[in-house]
Amino acid sequence: MGLEAPFARSGVVAPGLPVLPPGVERLPVPGGGSRAVEIRAGDEITLVDREGGQRAEVVAFRPDGRCDAGLIGKAADWVPDGLRLSLDSQSGRLVRRALERAGFDLGAALGVAAFGPESRPNDSVTWIAAGDGLLIVAAPGGPMSPAENDTPTDILLYLRRADAGEARTRHAPPDPLADPVLDVNIQPGDAYVYEVPAGTWIQILDVQGRECSDFQAFSKRALDAGIDREIDPTATRTMTGTAYPMPGLHSKFWNVDFEPLVEVVQDTVGRHDTFGLACTSRYYEDMGYFGHRNCTDNINTGLASYGVRPRAGWPAINFFFNTMIDADHGIVGDEPWSRPGDYVMVRALTDLVCVSTACPDDIDPANGWNPTDIQLRTYRPEENFQRAIGWRKRPEDDVEMTKETGFHDCFAQHTRDIGEYQGYWLANTTRAGWQEEYWACREKAAIMDLSPLRKYEVTGPDAEALLQACVTRNIAKLAVGQVVYTAVCAQHGGMIDDGTVFRMSDHAFRWIGGTDDSGLFLREQAEALGLNAHVRNSTDQLCNVAVQGRLSREILAEVFWTPPDRPTVEELGWFRFTIARIGGFDGVPVMISRTGYTGELGYEVFCHPKDAPAVWDAIWAAGAPKGMVPLGLTALDVLRVEAGLAFAGHEFDDQTDPFEAGIGFTVPLKSKEDDFVGRAALEARKSSPQRRLVGLELEGREVPSHGDCVRVGRVQVGVVTSAVWSPILKKVIALARVNTPHGTEGEVLEIGRLDGHQKRLPARVVPFPHFDPSKSRAKGEY
Repeated sequence: MGLEAPFARSGVVAPGLPVLPPGVERLPVPGGGSRAVEIRAGDEITLVDREGGQRAEVVAFRPDGRCDAGLIGKAADWVPDGLRLSLDSQSGRLVRRALERAGFDLGAALGVAAFGPESRPNDSVTWIAAGDGLLIVAAPGGPMSPAENDTPTDILLYLRRADAGEARTRHAPPDPLADPVLDVNIQPGDAYVYEVPAGTWIQILDVQGRECSDFQAFSKRALDAGIDREIDPTATRTMTGTAYPMPGLHSKFWNVDFEPLVEVVQDTVGRHDTFGLACTSRYYEDMGYFGHRNCTDNINTGLASYGVRPRAGWPAINFFFNTMIDADHGIVGDEPWSRPGDYVMVRALTDLVCVSTACPDDIDPANGWNPTDIQLRTYRPEENFQRAIGWRKRPEDDVEMTKETGFHDCFAQHTRDIGEYQGYWLANTTRAGWQEEYWACREKAAIMDLSPLRKYEVTGPDAEALLQACVTRNIAKLAVGQVVYTAVCAQHGGMIDDGTVFRMSDHAFRWIGGTDDSGLFLREQAEALGLNAHVRNSTDQLCNVAVQGRLSREILAEVFWTPPDRPTVEELGWFRFTIARIGGFDGVPVMISRTGYTGELGYEVFCHPKDAPAVWDAIWAAGAPKGMVPLGLTALDVLRVEAGLAFAGHEFDDQTDPFEAGIGFTVPLKSKEDDFVGRAALEARKSSPQRRLVGLELEGREVPSHGDCVRVGRVQVGVVTSAVWSPILKKVIALARVNTPHGTEGEVLEIGRLDGHQKRLPARVVPFPHFDPSKSRAKGEY
């Protein structure tokens, strides 16, 4: 579009700080949702179909309540049924409230449609507002069938304001998350003291980005008794076992009496500081800046009326400070990770007196060399905000909050040990314990939520050509109903991702990978190669559970009916999929693939999130009497290491090729004659291998960690990628990437711990997979 560019100055490019032209506002419209915005005469309105193939529906109302598409210079010719349905979405509820407040009736409205099935990624349309009014934009779409490709995706709305007086050179605070009790802007160099009752939600928001805010909270009950009992960073680190709390299990800030004062509920940044003091006059004086405003003095002034004794330096929770410990144990800092609109939300666990600052530090990178404002908001205890951590597909993308999968509540019945994984909440262990989960999978059956796997629909006349050019396997040989495991590599041969390709029809495929990097790469390549293929994200339209273990076929066969022209569960071959329904012809639709990540006979069941509880209930009713249990990430890691299965960030990254990751079989250089991204580099790497993945067996019970060095004498020759205690083998096993000369079976190596020299774990190179190398169990040959 050319409306956005990364911030760049003096040779530094910051994709996380996109720059818009003066007067331009960027307003994403979520797929399946809608957005309302006020427009004024002369405003330039631009819609962008971000992923292609997504219809946009637009309705405009004049201030007197009349629906009039003439406001955007168009004739109303579209019944906005999709827009009306979008009002039931999370974003649509805000639109519904805006309509109700204005007294506008959407029921009889006509609108305008833009884009459609043939639109390309980043296609755009621009209109000029002919008058003032309210504009509503929807990216409509209903629940996607597991067998279809009709996933709704985002529309971007840009507004270029006609009134130059409204042009913003600075970011305005984003809209509140609910009706705030307190809404205060804190200017750099100021502090604000406030009281909140127990249960209050406190949002500390970085308006411009790259600005830090010191936070401190006191038990009001203790203050009333004349005792200072504030958050203690050391007590907090001790109680949580982390450098700073994050949403989830380890989320509380504590005082020295081990009383929790606040709990972190939402965090869009994930990088803060609990080691340093709030900035002090001494710090600035020692740097040669005398009389500099500082947070400690501001905190002292603000708390004086509460009888809190002044300090030379205040221990504080330094939100957004980017503090690290370097290799020489020095505490160092850099510019914050926070971007415009990023925030932390905490909840008061008792009545509190709090103080928040906007740090004035302008002599080092702590505030990006440019102190700016902090917005402080509080919300009533009656509000309900879900625990969430912010993440982005790419640095320049909008922040997304951790989501619950369609199966979340089903698994939550069995555990509270739930952690963040790739932007979703997943169970680490269940109340049964990881050992029982493990043995259930090995001997009976287990069920696991794999919904965070990224799904992308690849469709169009050139869909096969696109995948053939981007993945290492030969997609031309893939039959409809077949699945293949493959790698996706960059031009230099390093792996972007691994995953599976499902051939849904002649011109429709489904890519399922570990991260969004691979899906975005496919879309970029479609554009670069000029191919007529759409790549659209369907992750939130497809939940999936894995049912694994020797009883998995028996369990699923009891639950699912398949059409006569489709294979039954019993007939389904390895790396094949079928379409099925619960119980019979009119049952809930699902897709079942005979795939897995455990080394056992197994299946994955895909459905729309709205159907996930019904799918769970049906599988659980059949599986629980046979000993099936829920499976968490901890047990899964043991199972996959025993089976020799690669994991992103461990066995591979973008510096590791498939041969070095132990999945060289995904690169059939002889049988696949077509060119693909990275082929030349992979041919060169294969002809002159430098490293290889090997299996290791260790003596004793100590399990090394990912990243531990592998040595021969004093020389490092490799690195441990994964290691576990294997219950079925009764020994410690590991996967390690080692220099080729030291990967010979039987060679004795040592794994270095502590500093790599003071503690060594003897290890021997063995074949891998360590367990069931013939994969007979995965093939169902028990």
